[in-house]
This record gives sequence, structure tokens and C-alpha cells, in this order.
Amino acid sequence: MNRIILSLFVAVFTLTVNAQITTPQPSPLQKIEQIVGLTDVSVEYSRPGVKGRTIFGDLVPFNEVWRTGANGNTKITFSTDVTIEGNKIEKGSYTIFSVPTEKSWDIVIYEETKSGTPKKLDETKIVAKMNVPTQNIPMVIETFTISFDDMTTNSAVLGIMWENTYVGFKIEAPVEEMVTKQITTVMNGPSANDYYAAAVYYLENGKDIKKAQTWIDKSVEMMSDSPKFWVLRRQALIHAKAGNKESAIKAAKESLKLAEKAENAGYIKMNTESLKEWGAM
Repeated sequence: MNRIILSLFVAVFTLTVNAQITTPQPSPLQKIEQIVGLTDVSVEYSRPGVKGRTIFGDLVPFNEVWRTGANGNTKITFSTDVTIEGNKIEKGSYTIFSVPTEKSWDIVIYEETKSGTPKKLDETKIVAKMNVPTQNIPMVIETFTISFDDMTTNSAVLGIMWENTYVGFKIEAPVEEMVTKQITTVMNGPSANDYYAAAVYYLENGKDIKKAQTWIDKSVEMMSDSPKFWVLRRQALIHAKAGNKESAIKAAKESLKLAEKAENAGYIKMNTESLKEWGAM
């Protein structure tokens, strides 16, 4: 009996020791996302509160590097290249560091995103640095806030607000470049890969073989002097199914030659077998 009681005591004690209490974070994490033009932009940051304190010039000292939030570093991510206040930024993730002063902030886009605020920033990791003026807010912003403001079809201002201070910097997305590229692609019609995929689908699903032949021939033609051996293999099969034995043999021989050069045993075997079947070997 004593052993049973002792075992129960140990079990209860172990559960008590291993139990974890979860409470709200004083500076909760937030992730905000915004499409700017055709670019996905996201910001991950923690949101401290004023809580009756003097923030800028006290809790956040002037002329010192600040992580622009609390806890981990504030991270910004772009799905395409962008421009920030005239600075070209490649797509990817970055840290936003700040150096506040009374009338303006230096905003630093930093290529290292791991947590930790260095006393001195490594100049080689600074992707962009800009000085933006502060604006007074006629009310207290209790919780540190980052927002996307002044949206246009190709830009947004990333706003930073806390206490009685607002700063913002402009992010511009390459909308014209991206749309122009899309228009050019569409207006130029299907690509070689599009024709190839359509031809293969028709071949494998027993659809109009004449159409498949037109599309596969177009695909090979668009590849100019560098057709792929797997494309030529499909061309041979489609021509054979369409009853064009001579052109099927020609495509199979070209495919075989390229497959041998690439040392692709599978396609060497398939082309050899087809050429034997069609009486060409």
C-alpha cells in the first residue's frame, strides 16, 4: 500500500513540475501582409506598449540602433525586387533597424535577419539607408504599430507609429515592368513548352492526332537548333500514330542521337526499339 501511495505521489509531483503556464506576451507578435502592385510584402514584428512611459529619447534612446519593435528583429519580406525611397532592393527578407532622433529617423534595411541588435551595424550588410522626417501625432498611440499607408497601384508607404511619433518610407513595386512582360508573353502566343504539353496531352488521351502533330511540330520548330531528345521522341510517336512513318523515323533518329550524347539509357532503348519496329534498323 505504501508503495502505491508513493508511486501516486511521484506521478503527481512529476506532472506538477512539468506543467507549463501560458500567459499573454507583453509585446505580442504580429504579421501583416499587403500586395503592393503585384508584389507580396509582409512584415513580422512585436508590439510593445507605452504603459505610461516616455518612449523616444528615453526607453528608446536617440542616436542608437533600435530593432524597430520588441523581442526579435522586425523582418520585412518582398516577393519581387522593389525600390525603397529610390534604393533598389532585391526580393527576399531583411531586418528593419532604426536610429531615431527627435526630428528624423535613419531607417536601415539590413540583409541579416537573425535576432539581435548590434551596437554598431556592419556596413557590408546595409542594403539601404534613408533619413525620414518624424511627424507628431495629436494623440497617444499606445501600442507600437506598423501599417501600409497611402496605397497606389504601384506603391505604399510603410508607416511606423508609437507614442506621439509617426515615420514612413515609400515602397515602390515594378508594376510596369511586370505587366509589360506579361503582355509581351501573351501577345507572342504559346511557348514551345505550351505546344509540347498540348501535343502530349492529345497523344496520351486519344484526341485529334492531326492537331497533336501540328502542335509538336511547332514546338520543335520554336526550339530552333536545340530541340530536346524527349520532345523529338514525342514527335516521333505522334507522327507514327498519325501514319507518317518516314517523318516518325527521322524524329526518332534525331532523338536517339541526342539521347546517346546525353547518355540517357532509357531514351536510347525506346528509340532503338521504335526504329526496329518501323523497319529502320
